[in-house]
Amino acid sequence: MTIWESIFYGIVQGVAEFLPISSSGHLAIFQSVFGAGDPDANISFNILLHLGTLIAVFIVYWRDIVQLIRAFFSLCAKLIRGNFKLSSYSENERFVIFILIATLPLIPAALIEGYISALSSYIIVVGAVLLLNAVLLFFSDKMAKGNKTLGEVKPRNALAVGLCQLLATVPGLSRSGSTITGGLTQGFERPLAVKFSFILSIPAILGACVLKLPDFFETVAAESSEQLLIYLAGALVAALVGIAAMKLLTYISKKSNFRTFSYYCVIAGIFAIVWGITH
Repeated sequence: MTIWESIFYGIVQGVAEFLPISSSGHLAIFQSVFGAGDPDANISFNILLHLGTLIAVFIVYWRDIVQLIRAFFSLCAKLIRGNFKLSSYSENERFVIFILIATLPLIPAALIEGYISALSSYIIVVGAVLLLNAVLLFFSDKMAKGNKTLGEVKPRNALAVGLCQLLATVPGLSRSGSTITGGLTQGFERPLAVKFSFILSIPAILGACVLKLPDFFETVAAESSEQLLIYLAGALVAALVGIAAMKLLTYISKKSNFRTFSYYCVIAGIFAIVWGITH
């Protein structure tokens, strides 16, 4: 892989991981159109790209993450003392619980991860799912504004968002778009829906990386130092572009306008289907 290919995939990962247009879907399209090697086939590069976007989340939400880490330990202390009453927990302790609940649906997805990833090879399927993603975004734009704050969120609301994240494991369906829409269907106020979506990506990305750690160390051992530096360049670009994408989506969500992304996914989906049929 050349440095320019690494940077290119880093840009795609950083933009599409957080904007609601599906990073897995776009990587599949670029692989098919340009005939380039699929970055998902290279375990070490794939993990480094995802770690790059994970770093972006930590940079943007580092204050919230520090508070949630503290809340996790205080929550554990309360549970050890036998305090299981949700109403007695602080707001950040409740946030930790909701993130854990929303992550639970991803556990069964880990068992069939190979089958889900294989869908990327079927460009027509990816295009059809991108069209579904467009409908999802258009629907979220039409929804009435919710006003539910974190203190009003219930465990069932968090589970509903988690189920939306489970659906987004299919290539072409945006994780951020699905989880933000899921939050909106549960009455979340838009800033909370966006924040919940981005922080929810932390265990999702970490879990995906942990599952591939054995393969990661195996492939890293086989790579040259020069190639690893090229991979790290892509990860750095993914982090920097990811920060910008998160800021952009936060701004757009305040304007309640995902319509542009919806139209874009229609164009990308139709293109993918036509390309798949003709090639």
